[in-house]
Amino acid sequence: MATGRTHRPATRSRGIPEATVARLPLYLRALTALSERSVPTVSSEELAAAAGVNSAKLRKDFSYLGSYGTRGVGYDVEYLVYQISRELGLTQDWPVVIVGIGNLGAALANYGGFASRGFRVAALIDADPAMAGKPVAGIPVQHTDELEKIITDNGVSIGVIATPAGAAQQVCDRLVAAGVTSILNFAPTVLTVPDGVDVRKVDLSIELQILAFHEQRKAGEEAAALDGAVPAPAGRDDSRTDRTERTGRTGGTDQGPDGDVPAVMPA
Repeated sequence: MATGRTHRPATRSRGIPEATVARLPLYLRALTALSERSVPTVSSEELAAAAGVNSAKLRKDFSYLGSYGTRGVGYDVEYLVYQISRELGLTQDWPVVIVGIGNLGAALANYGGFASRGFRVAALIDADPAMAGKPVAGIPVQHTDELEKIITDNGVSIGVIATPAGAAQQVCDRLVAAGVTSILNFAPTVLTVPDGVDVRKVDLSIELQILAFHEQRKAGEEAAALDGAVPAPAGRDDSRTDRTERTGRTGGTDQGPDGDVPAVMPA
């Protein structure tokens, strides 16, 4: 089997958009599940639903791969698995190093999904001398003093940074200097890298903050719906209410700068 140094995925040279590249793993995951169930073919609508995209976007994405499917039949599942795996560079072995073996780094080391997707954890590296030699997921942790030698000896081109934020840039610089050209960054900081080095950032706290935003919005919408459903008190002067709702005026008090009460007050 080839190693990570012998081949680079051809997506850029073939002009596949980055947005399409980002969706290819979603398609591959859905297709792999179909393959495991011995499903021979799948329609664009079925595959799009399984991947969480719309079918028109899926067909456009597959056109970049030169795969158009067969009308009335759909796409050949096994061939698509091969096509996407080849495009993503997953038909070969990619040795990976993980730097920073705290709770997150250890969890990543124990993740069983790497090997099945073409990624081999070649080494675990940590700056703590007390960690040196300790096995994590069956792999002995090595000290950061050995980083450059580890990269060279294992032909590593992909590094995973799971260190504290303060140490991430220095680790990144050493990885790049040693020959690493792709970095998956779990540290809560932005890394600076030279041209030719790709960085993908995973920040769990940011994802949670985005979810918090959506939860707050949904709560606001629910509260507004409940307010709109409150029945009018008995004996209310509907003519005055209608006039107030149309103009936003309440007898000259609590008005905005233009004389109207804002429909939604700023948070």
